[in-house]
Amino acid sequence: MSLNLLGLGHYNPANEITNRFLEDLDIGTNDEWILERTGIRSRRTVLPLDYIRETRNADPRAAIEAADISNAQLGARAARMALDRAGVSVDQVGLMLGGGCAPDTVSPAEACNIGAALGIQSASLDINSACSSFIAGMYMLSLMDENKLPEFVLLVTPESMTKTVHYDDRSSAVLWGDGALAAVISTRHKGAAELIGQILVSDPGGNDKVVVPRLGHFHQEGRTVQTFGIRKTSDLYLSQRSELCDESRNFHFVGHQANLRMLESICRRAEIPDELHHSNCELFGNTAGASSGTVISQSWDKWTADDDICVVGVGSGLSWGSYLMRFNERPGKI
Repeated sequence: MSLNLLGLGHYNPANEITNRFLEDLDIGTNDEWILERTGIRSRRTVLPLDYIRETRNADPRAAIEAADISNAQLGARAARMALDRAGVSVDQVGLMLGGGCAPDTVSPAEACNIGAALGIQSASLDINSACSSFIAGMYMLSLMDENKLPEFVLLVTPESMTKTVHYDDRSSAVLWGDGALAAVISTRHKGAAELIGQILVSDPGGNDKVVVPRLGHFHQEGRTVQTFGIRKTSDLYLSQRSELCDESRNFHFVGHQANLRMLESICRRAEIPDELHHSNCELFGNTAGASSGTVISQSWDKWTADDDICVVGVGSGLSWGSYLMRFNERPGKI
């Protein structure tokens, strides 16, 4: 089955958490410490900065009401960009898939909340695989009967992870940023790119390594998770390069934007040249399931028919997966 990407969209909120902002919180960190360990300079948040200063987000349940933008609104803004790029209207969407690390509601599905914000009337459900949720959505679509899929599918991953951070915990505070990613996908219409080689793997034995409790703060075993991420990402990239690389095309790499130092380690291990590696975590932090696709969306107009992009993600579960985005000559809008 051929999955075609018609449009990709992203959104990052305006409120900016700089390293200086975190330094002023007096949590035992500064710009030099953060850059040395993560390479991150700033991140975006749906939370008012004064709210973070005053409360440190000590009660994550209050963060949902305090946020300037809901998780659904975050996803809807990315979705509107993807639909506009695809030339598809909301009434043409036949299936709405959501997912992510920390939805605002357990019930209804976040996809229903996003659909309500957009005015979509279609089957709507979540596919949740934490930071690999967008890749999981791609993977699930690749397994479906193309004759039963609707003409247009909207896949949205909104991530408001700063609402799960306790801003007395410097190890978490320096990493997370908020953002959303959306894609319009079709099996019947050619688009800007073809999506191939979808892979998703999980090891439930690592289910306790990265956790966002239902009513609590994010926590992880940082060193264990980083080692896992470097190993699985580089192995997946090398496997995809071996199987899918066309020497006549550019084989780009976009990984999960956990932090820049981790990505640099992956590039060294897999011998990925700088000019074929793309990232945005330096300015946006780790935006969880939205992270890798947002890098591609932010440079949407620069990709050409000579470009292949190997996208690799990792997440709690533990889970890891990838897909290849093979760009075509750009067709006109639907």
